[in-house]
Amino acid sequence: MLPRKIINRFIILSFFALVGYCLATAIAVKSVIGIVLAIVSLAAAIVFLYILLQEQKPVESDEITS
Repeated sequence: MLPRKIINRFIILSFFALVGYCLATAIAVKSVIGIVLAIVSLAAAIVFLYILLQEQKPVESDEITS
């Protein structure tokens, strides 16, 4: 069985590969709405990963006492 961290990274990499493929296809077809939707999806994924990393950071002791 694969460790959880490897599976999570594979899922994230797969998602970004699919978004990149969608963006490339939308550019090739010259679909404006496809390009916009692919960029929005990419931005949402980046924001989600940023928030996820912020939640995983250990809480400092100063914040607990405040």
